[in-house]
Amino acid sequence: MILVTGGTGLVGSHLLYHLALLNDPILAIYRSEEKIKSTRKVFSYYTDKSDLLFDKIQWIKADITDIPSLNKVFSHSITKVYHCAALVSFDPKDYKKMRRVNIDGTANIVNFCIDHNVERLCFVSSIAAVGDSINGQFINEENELIDTGNQHGYAITKYGAEMEVWRGSQEGITVAIVNPGVILGSGFWHEGSGKLFTQAYNNFKFYTEGVTGFVSVNDVVKAMISLINSNIDNERFILVSENKSFKEILTEIALTFGKKAPSIKVGKFITELTWRFDWLLTKLTGKTPLLTKNSARSSHHKSYYSSEKIQKALNFEFTSISLSINSICEDYKKEM
Repeated sequence: MILVTGGTGLVGSHLLYHLALLNDPILAIYRSEEKIKSTRKVFSYYTDKSDLLFDKIQWIKADITDIPSLNKVFSHSITKVYHCAALVSFDPKDYKKMRRVNIDGTANIVNFCIDHNVERLCFVSSIAAVGDSINGQFINEENELIDTGNQHGYAITKYGAEMEVWRGSQEGITVAIVNPGVILGSGFWHEGSGKLFTQAYNNFKFYTEGVTGFVSVNDVVKAMISLINSNIDNERFILVSENKSFKEILTEIALTFGKKAPSIKVGKFITELTWRFDWLLTKLTGKTPLLTKNSARSSHHKSYYSSEKIQKALNFEFTSISLSINSICEDYKKEM
């Protein structure tokens, strides 16, 4: 049986759809019934007969930080695990919680995989856990995250989670780690990269010129399924289709919607002022910050990634970002 953690998130929900097209029995973890509705919605983007595929999934209520609930999960003769569950936040006050979910939760999954002789584990990490460029070269899997004191909590905890997965590889599990860029996919329009589509649809006027790697959620899923069913053992792969600026991405989404492209450039000085003002507001009101120091500075940072390793290993072809944006915008408009 295949286990998917994080099946109610962006990657997990799209992964479950593609796994449901196959014949292996699937078990997925959930924490609330409301979250499952989000996954069902994702299935509906692909087919009018989504219920038939969705009903192939066996759901079990569990939490990766709760060992008794994981005992129930791993009593189902699990052979392969896709570990997608994670907490994503750039808010410093969430750091301890991210350590518990991303590092301790991954350690729990790895320990259960070891104890139950799971054959293969595929872990979804992030380019946030990959080191910076050296001498202006493209960033690849050889770049290691170095603690300079400036890394944000999400990067640190995803790197820590990778260390737990590598520990598992030393104790008998065959593992694969994928490090996707910013993942673009349908659903979850009010969180993560989904906000880019909501903002563009609502005529968001502002942009920054930071550059990073972007990838379609379907490419991430395709790579994960290929890796877990391949003879490639204990390797790490960056998944980036194209390196683009946030301005380019927001402009293309806006124009695809038939909206105006963002026209007001936000420089470093403004974002530095904004995150400080937002920090003060959160201290006074207790609300979640709209902009943190790390997210503000990331919006200007320029990082270029190489996916040459997976392209060679699997003869892998990425979907263009333009095609991905067109498809996602169509799904968004259906809901509007």
